[in-house]
Amino acid sequence: MTPSGTSAPTRNRKGTDVVSTEVREAAPAEAAPAAVAAGAFSPGQLVASLPDALRKLDPRAQLSNPVMFVVWVGSVLVTVLAVLDPSVFAVLIAIWLWFTVVFANLAEAVAEGRGKAQAESLRRTKRETTARRLASDGGEEEVPGTALTIGDLVVVEANETIPGDGDVVEGIATVDESAITGESAPVIREAGGDRSSVTGGTTVLSDRIVVRITTKPGESFVDRMIALVEGAARQKTPNEIALTVLLSVLTIIFLLAVVAISPMSAYAGSQVSLTVLTALLVCLIPTTIGALLSAIGIAGMDRLVQRNVLATSGRAVEAAGDIDTLLLDKTGTITFGNRQATELLTVGDTTPEDLAAAARLSSLADQTPEGRSVVALCASAYGLPAEADASEAVAEFVPFTAQTRMSGMDLSGRVVRKGAAQSVLAWAQASDRAEVVRLVEEISDDGGTPLVVASARTADGDGARVLGVIRLSDVVKPGMRERFAELRAMGIRTVMITGDNPRTARAIAADAGVDDHLAEATPEDKMALIKKEQEGGRLVAMTGDGTNDAPALAQADVGVAMNTGTAAAKEAGNMVDLDSDPTKLIEIVEIGKQLLITRGALTTFSVANDLAKYFAILPAMFLALYPSLGALNVMALATPQSAILSAVIFNALVIVALIPLALRGVRYRPSSAAHLLRRNLLIYGLGGVVTPFVGIFLIDLLVRLIPGI
Repeated sequence: MTPSGTSAPTRNRKGTDVVSTEVREAAPAEAAPAAVAAGAFSPGQLVASLPDALRKLDPRAQLSNPVMFVVWVGSVLVTVLAVLDPSVFAVLIAIWLWFTVVFANLAEAVAEGRGKAQAESLRRTKRETTARRLASDGGEEEVPGTALTIGDLVVVEANETIPGDGDVVEGIATVDESAITGESAPVIREAGGDRSSVTGGTTVLSDRIVVRITTKPGESFVDRMIALVEGAARQKTPNEIALTVLLSVLTIIFLLAVVAISPMSAYAGSQVSLTVLTALLVCLIPTTIGALLSAIGIAGMDRLVQRNVLATSGRAVEAAGDIDTLLLDKTGTITFGNRQATELLTVGDTTPEDLAAAARLSSLADQTPEGRSVVALCASAYGLPAEADASEAVAEFVPFTAQTRMSGMDLSGRVVRKGAAQSVLAWAQASDRAEVVRLVEEISDDGGTPLVVASARTADGDGARVLGVIRLSDVVKPGMRERFAELRAMGIRTVMITGDNPRTARAIAADAGVDDHLAEATPEDKMALIKKEQEGGRLVAMTGDGTNDAPALAQADVGVAMNTGTAAAKEAGNMVDLDSDPTKLIEIVEIGKQLLITRGALTTFSVANDLAKYFAILPAMFLALYPSLGALNVMALATPQSAILSAVIFNALVIVALIPLALRGVRYRPSSAAHLLRRNLLIYGLGGVVTPFVGIFLIDLLVRLIPGI
C-alpha cells in the first residue's frame, strides 16, 4: 500500500510546506478502435451444430418462428405428395424444402452452440465446497457450501475456494477468477471500495478474507450465467417481435396470393399442382430473414459474451444500439483507477508533521481507496504506522459516508476530520477560510481533488482549526477525447458523473472532451438526471459498481454493473462486465449498434432478394399460359419446373451462405445515419436484387441437365 517514489517534505513556489509523492503510473495509450470487429466463425461450427439443427425439426420448436413453420408444413405436405405421386421434380422439391428448414435451424443451432460451449466450461467451475462459517460466538464451523444462506459470514484463506457469491467485509486477498472471466492474472478483492464482490467457485490465492454470502444455493452468479449464455433465459426483443409480426403478415399475404393462383389458372385453362404452389409460396415469403432472425439476436448477445459482458436480455443489447445519452463515472472510466493522495499542503502555522498525523488519524476508518492512499502516504513519508495502535484502537472511528462526505476519529480531548472542502469548512466554522479556499481552488483548477483536514476539541466542531489540504490526483486516460468525438459523431451525448466539486469536474470534463458533467453527484442526482433524459424521449446508459448506484442502474435503459461491485449493483443492472472495465460501456454501445445494423442489413437483403425472385421465376412459370411474359424472362430459364426448382435450391443455399454474416455481424464503423442507410441500400439492397438473378441462372444451368425436369 506504500506509494513509490516518495520524496522528502519540500516547499512549494508559494512557500507552503508540502509533502509530495509520485504515484502516477505510466500506462500505454489506449487507442480508440476504428470499428467493432466481427465475431468469430468457423465452418466446423456448421458440422458440429448439425445434430441440434435436426432436433429442432420438432414442430413444437418450429412454432416459435411463424415463417419457418409455414416452410415446415409445406415440406411435410410436399413429402406426402411425392410419396403418393412420385416424380423426380416432386422428390427434389421435397428434399430442398427440408434442406431449407434444416439450414434455418442450423443458423440458430450454431449461435446457441457457442453459448453452450461456454456454459459447459462454467459448469466445471461448480463443485461441492466446504465452507468455514463464522458462528455467533466468534468460532468457526465447517458446513457444506449448499447449506449457506444469505447473510452467513465465511472465512476463506489461501488456496481455498470461495463457497458462494458475496461481498468481502474484512481483509484483502488476491483471487483467481480465470474460470469466470478467462483472465489468468489474479485480481485484488478487499473490504470497502468498489472491489468487494466475489464469485462462488473462484479461488483465493493469498491472504485471508471474510465474505458475507449474498445469494442462495442454485441462484449464484455462475448459475445465472449458465442459463443466460445457453439462451435458456433469452426473450425476443421488442424490435425482433415487431419484425416477426411483419414477416408473419407478409407470409399470410403471399399465402392468400398463392392460393388465388389455382382458381385463376384453372379459369385460364391450366392447372398448377399443389407441389408447385407450395414451392412458389416458400420462394415468395421472407424465408431468408425469417431463418436468420433468431440467430442474429443470439449472436449479438454472444459477441458481448466474447468480450466478457453478460447481458441479462437481448433487449438490453438492442437498447444499447439506440442509446442517446451515455453517463460515465469519472474515476476508473475517464481517468485511471482510484484517486491517490499525492500531496499534503499545510495552512497557517501547521507543521507538515502535524498535518500528516491528523490526516492519518482521519483516514484510519476510511476504507475507500482514497482514504487508504492517505494512510499510505503518511506512512511512507513520515514513517507513521499504517494500522491503529492500542490507544487509537479504542477511539471512536467515524467512517466516510456519502451524506457527511467526511471521515475521522474521536479521541479523548481531540477530534479530527477529513473530507470535502464544503463539508469540513461547514463543520469547522470558526476557522480562517481564505488560505484554505485558495488552496482548494488551485488544486481544483489543476484537475486535482482537494480534501481538507481539520481538528477540534469536540465532535460538534468546538475550537475547530483547519490544518491543511490533501491533493488527490486523477489522470484522464489517453484516447478518451477521440472516443468521445466518435460517440458525438454517432449522435450520442456523453455526461461525466463525479462526486468532485464543480471546479475539479469542469477541469477534467474539458480535458476529456465530454459534452457535459454532473459534479458532486449523489444517488438522487443520478436518478434525477436519468429521468430527465428519459422524459425527453432519450435512451440512457450508465455504469456502476456500488449499492448506491443500484437505483440508477435499474432506472437506466442500459445499466452495466461491474463484476467487482456489490451484489445489489449486479442485481439492478441488465448487464454485468466480468472484467469490471467501465470504459467497456462505449464498446457495448457499438456492439448494440452492430446488432441493429446486422438485422437491418439482412432484412434489406431478404426483401430485395424476394422481390428479385418474383421477377426471376414468375415469367418462366406462366410463360405457357401467358406468352407475352416471355419478354420478362430475362434469364431464359428452361422450363417452369426448372425455374421453380432452381429458385427453391437458391432459397435454401442463400440461408447457409448468410449464416457467417449473421453470426459475425456486419462490421460497424462510427458514421452518420444517412451514411449507414446509403451503404445499406447500396451493398445489401442492390446485392439482394442482383444475387438471385445470378444464382438462379447458374443453378438452372445445372438443373436442366437432370432427366425429368
